[in-house]
Amino acid sequence: MRHCSVQVRGLLTRDELDRYNALMEVGSFLESQTRYDLSAVVQKEVDLLIQPAIERLKEKGRERDRQTEIYLEMKRLMEEEENED
Repeated sequence: MRHCSVQVRGLLTRDELDRYNALMEVGSFLESQTRYDLSAVVQKEVDLLIQPAIERLKEKGRERDRQTEIYLEMKRLMEEEENED
């Protein structure tokens, strides 16, 4: 079973995280029983489950980019004002 990143796991809701942990446990058990056909189905469910958290992570990145853009624009304006003086 493939785990998702720590960043994605940190953005799972409590219910999503509980379900994620349960699915990972079931998948690991199935792999230990060499039932890779069934563990692949569980992995697909995990992949679907984490999609909202991945989107939340992307949105955090976009928000950070917007904040950086605002900061850089403010800095540029302040430098222009200083140069005018």
